[in-house]
Amino acid sequence: MKLQDVPTPAVLLDRGRLARNTARMSARAQDHGVALRPHMKTAKSIDVAKRATEGHFGGVTVSTLAEAEYFFDHGIRDLTYAVCVTPDRLPRARALVARGATLHLITDSVPVAKALAAQSSGSPLSVLIEIDSGEHRTGLPPGSADLLAIGEILHRGPGSTLAGVLTHGGHAYGCDTVHEIREVAEQERRAVVDAAATLREAGLPCPTVSAGSTPTAVHGESYEGLTELRPGVYMFFDLAQLGLGSCSQADLALSVVATVISHRPENGRLVIDAGGLALSKDTGAARMVPDAGYGWLVDPVTQARIGDLRVVAADQEHGYVEGTAIPYDRLPIGSRVRVLPNHACMTAAAYSTYLVTEGDDVVARWPRLNGWA
Repeated sequence: MKLQDVPTPAVLLDRGRLARNTARMSARAQDHGVALRPHMKTAKSIDVAKRATEGHFGGVTVSTLAEAEYFFDHGIRDLTYAVCVTPDRLPRARALVARGATLHLITDSVPVAKALAAQSSGSPLSVLIEIDSGEHRTGLPPGSADLLAIGEILHRGPGSTLAGVLTHGGHAYGCDTVHEIREVAEQERRAVVDAAATLREAGLPCPTVSAGSTPTAVHGESYEGLTELRPGVYMFFDLAQLGLGSCSQADLALSVVATVISHRPENGRLVIDAGGLALSKDTGAARMVPDAGYGWLVDPVTQARIGDLRVVAADQEHGYVEGTAIPYDRLPIGSRVRVLPNHACMTAAAYSTYLVTEGDDVVARWPRLNGWA
């Protein structure tokens, strides 16, 4: 199928760019002597996971238990569920372990640690203690007395094993320069390396020391003391990552193909059939890329940007495009364009299938998982 024949809007995944992105991160992890446990929360696809784990031990990170079950059902046995677990989810987690999964859970709570450590008829649950390295989302603050308390509970309890420590330097997304990202990467590294040292000095095991957002995995200078990195959006990249200096435009593997449905020269606009549902209304890239809007328009084949055209407003099914000079003759009604999204995770979540492309050819269809059930 050619792009001109694709029902729109649809999400496209450039196979060559995906391959280069995954190979580059794999090489970086290997060069630094750390394992790569790619975070699949962006792609949620076994076809992408196979490429992201190639040449590594094969483990992945997930953000829902539904993802954990999906990837296990497709042959991936080693999984880290990187969201603080709650007691009501433990039966589902234990059921996956009973099926043969190596499932690592995380917590930052003494009461939850007690629930994890309670006697169970099945195998002990593997648990990582989450450390807040500066994002202030979840995790224990550095130096918290709860670190050793949770560590003792998990290590001594019959229902759990203490697997190590984990953090996410998500505050790298608030940086303005690569230098600042490198400082966050070092802050992220030190937070978990120091926590690991505290546990070990107390006679507790800490085999896993896990970190890594995409910006810190791309720009960090040292990963000494870490055992694994967990970046995710690097597989696709997006305008936010472009603005952070994590990639070039030529690395952006995910896009949305849309159809021009109306010309509005009196308003200096044209309209496409990709609106808020197709692109998402995440405008987070605007802090780093002021003209990001809801996405840049690029040529459907060459993927070169079309002037400074961008989606400036979005209704449910309408995207409103503006620019310095709109080439209406080049973009007649019925023509196709690609839109490079602000946030690949949010945009991809609107679709059940990736159309995999080479040039203007659709060469494969890769299903993806959505939802939490």
